[in-house]
Formats: sequence, C-alpha cells, structure tokens
Amino acid sequence: MNDLPQVHIVGLTWGHVSRDLLALPPQDIILASDVFFEPEDFEDILTTVYFLMQKNPKVQLWSTYQVRSADWSVEALLYKWDMKCVHIPLESFDANKEDIAESALPGRHTVEMLVISFAKDSL
Repeated sequence: MNDLPQVHIVGLTWGHVSRDLLALPPQDIILASDVFFEPEDFEDILTTVYFLMQKNPKVQLWSTYQVRSADWSVEALLYKWDMKCVHIPLESFDANKEDIAESALPGRHTVEMLVISFAKDSL
C-alpha cells in the first residue's frame, strides 16, 4: 500500500510454518504492529519469531505492546522461549504523547515499545 517495492511483505498466521515463511531468507529486523493483543496468541507469535531466530540468531523483533492487564504479560513466555525483551522509552523517539495516533480509547493506556531477541547474546 505504501509503494515500497524494496520491502518484502509476507502474510502469515502466527504459529504456523507456511511455504512463504520457510522460503524467507534470514532477517535482521522483524517489525510487528498490533500483534500482542490477545494473550492466547502470545505463544504462537513467539513460536514464529523463534523459528525466524533459528535462521538468524541476531534478528530482533520490534513491536509495541499496549498494557491492558497485569495478568497479560509476555515475560514468562519470553523466558520459556529463551528470549529477552528490552523496553524502549517512548520519549526517546517523541512518542509519549496522549494523543498519539489520535486514539479514541477512553482513559490513559500504557503503550510500550519492545525489542525482543534471543536471551543469549553469544548465539
């Protein structure tokens, strides 16, 4: 849609290994938008990311995460899949505004920027 011919887009279903996913060369960065929404999908997301990390152990997943409940966390799953997460402060790229993206959601919502990678840097 953005007319970026040099950017390769692959549609996928989290947790399923498709031919397109198998055919992907090693990636350096995975950009994921609005993927951590339903907690029952978190493990499927990380399963797919883990598969991509096997192709390039230095790949990073960059995503945002809206904190909806203290019970909905990816932290335990990151540990299970031998991954780590670095939280990037939104103010570091001027995205800590209440009206960012003109959200109509009532109340204040905490949004976090995450960079997920393998827990062991030596991989």
